[in-house]
Amino acid sequence: MFIHCPPKSIPNLKSETFPDGKRYYVTPSGAKLPSVTTVIGAMKKKSIIEWRNRVGDVEANRISKIASGRGNRVHLLAEKYINNQEINWRKEMPDALVMFRSIQSEFANINNVHYQEQALWSERIGLAGRVDLIAEWQGKLSVIDFKTSKRIKKEEDIQDYFAQCVAYATMYEELVEIPVEQIVIVMAVENEKPLIFVKKTEDYINTLVEHINFYKNGKW
Repeated sequence: MFIHCPPKSIPNLKSETFPDGKRYYVTPSGAKLPSVTTVIGAMKKKSIIEWRNRVGDVEANRISKIASGRGNRVHLLAEKYINNQEINWRKEMPDALVMFRSIQSEFANINNVHYQEQALWSERIGLAGRVDLIAEWQGKLSVIDFKTSKRIKKEEDIQDYFAQCVAYATMYEELVEIPVEQIVIVMAVENEKPLIFVKKTEDYINTLVEHINFYKNGKW
């Protein structure tokens, strides 16, 4: 059983997604902030467009739909599991179940859950979003993000994941006034052992700043 111990109540935020895919959240003060995924994803937009042109829209949509659906199902399983909910394993989709099972043993590293699927924001850095999980990982408070992948990825492939986690750590510290010194990526990989990346938050602050500046400069 996972212990849940949120340090304070944080209100939910309304979000709005526009036709171009950009998502914004409205904070309690009325500020309209772009989502973390919108800002972090700006750097990859060009490469995504190039990939879609190579494979064609029909194939790109098919691959994206499969990846997105499976990722969402694995996230939902993780959410239920950490919420101590009973899961009917027989009703789960086989692809999501296999990937979740591959990372299930890693959940032994997690406890003392502060927030799960919680809206966070920072008017100081001008971002908002919904964090997967803030909890202790091996006893140290961490932003924990669950990912799925068709292939093994190296650290240089997932700099945007680290920046995303640092954004949530920054928001959490601003709202709760408790620093989060560690970020963790738990990645289920198709037909492979999972990948676990544990990093210091401070080491990727500049990476987050680069993404924010890129977005603000409108180079994408």
